[in-house]
Amino acid sequence: MDPDSGFEEFYRNSRQRVVTVLYALGGDRSEAQDAAQEAYARAWQRWSQVGTYDDPEAWVRTVGHRLLVNRWRKVRNSVVAYRRHGPPPPVKPPSENTVALVTALRQLSADQRQAIVLYHLADLSVAEIAAQIGVPSGTVKARLARGRKALAALLDVNFPEEVRNA
Repeated sequence: MDPDSGFEEFYRNSRQRVVTVLYALGGDRSEAQDAAQEAYARAWQRWSQVGTYDDPEAWVRTVGHRLLVNRWRKVRNSVVAYRRHGPPPPVKPPSENTVALVTALRQLSADQRQAIVLYHLADLSVAEIAAQIGVPSGTVKARLARGRKALAALLDVNFPEEVRNA
């Protein structure tokens, strides 16, 4: 027997009723649609068994309702945890140096910015960057050199010798 045998027809004939019932039970149409979709997906996975039931729609409604209840529990538990622990601590704002660096990086060409970020922040070697972006190593080195020079001018800083020669 084909596992899909009859499922499409069952779905077409029952989906509106199931969503309506779940909407009435939960009060949120999008939650009802999500729960119904998940319930039908589970029914389809087990259709060889569910399709033999006297009332497969009841099975889908029951699964959908249980999914709604589980979502309500998650929401309720989140509220309880929030009340118990309070809001998360505030995130510190970025430092002036971070803001200056991001502003300067935005002013570089995309190629230079990519080379600098991959080399200095992702700790990739010149060869790894070249392989990742599909350009010769010499191109990566040139982008790094030009990008560092532009960054130094934008930030009004001097890079250490080992950084300039990398």
